[in-house]
Amino acid sequence: MPANKLVSGAEAIKILCKHFGFEISGRKGSHVRLSKITPEGKVGTVIPMHNELAVGTLRYALKLAGITLNEFEIYL
Repeated sequence: MPANKLVSGAEAIKILCKHFGFEISGRKGSHVRLSKITPEGKVGTVIPMHNELAVGTLRYALKLAGITLNEFEIYL
């Protein structure tokens, strides 16, 4: 991920919902749970609602969602 492409939690949620089929399934404090049903079963991830997501935080959230960073970057 390029250093100048910082992503907020809201942007990440918008991309995951619009382009990857996730839906908001819950919220607790500043963290939003996203999930979707796939043929293999339910897939979910958690995105913190921060102004800037740390690269490691974003990578781990995408790993839980089964999405590569390159797939995600297309929509930035």
